[in-house]
Amino acid sequence: MSADQPEIHDVAGNGNAKGITLMHADTALLVLDKPAGLLAVPGRGEDKQDCLSARVQALYPDALVVHRLDMATSGLMLMARSVAVQRALGALFERRQVHKRYCAVVEGRPVPAPGPDGWNLIDLPIMVDWPRRPLRIIDTAHGKASQTRWRTLGFDAAANTTRLELEPVTGRSHQLRVHLQALGHPILGDRLYAPPDVQARSPRLLLHACRLGFVHPVSGGQMQLESPVPF
Repeated sequence: MSADQPEIHDVAGNGNAKGITLMHADTALLVLDKPAGLLAVPGRGEDKQDCLSARVQALYPDALVVHRLDMATSGLMLMARSVAVQRALGALFERRQVHKRYCAVVEGRPVPAPGPDGWNLIDLPIMVDWPRRPLRIIDTAHGKASQTRWRTLGFDAAANTTRLELEPVTGRSHQLRVHLQALGHPILGDRLYAPPDVQARSPRLLLHACRLGFVHPVSGGQMQLESPVPF
């Protein structure tokens, strides 16, 4: 088999790196399922060196970071196994050719706009809140264009919570969390953007990267990965 045609095999459920489930592995890339509460990459300080990338690199020394999830968010993450594939996957993200879906549980009941497909759009620019870094804020004058599509999956009247499916069109840091806060429906368990009573409703952030779709940069095959929502 030539180097430009990697052997692709699905190993879902058959491997883990210190608690991280390996969803797919081939000679070009890896897809991991990150647990909530684990950094994607090392942070500053000795106490922030344990992370998804370090755990994976202990088993796959050639693994390279392509994108990140917030520490509090769980779900699917890609890693490349060469610089060339890392660049190719990075280009797919830049061209918005990696299709991501998330599931979240939010406070209250967002009112959807009427439409045939059930999808709604949050179109609010985001920028760093410099005095309170790394927090982000909505800033219509100086923020970067940011769009999130959302639709309702179900409403729990007893709990007054709504399960949403989310599709980030852009990829700003904390985008989904900031946009849902701005919508007036923060995510349960969000220690950064929800008020204390909404934070207290869950021991973790109820946000999960549940689906990832892209064209394999080497084989050209269509990749569709899904991770069960753990809440």
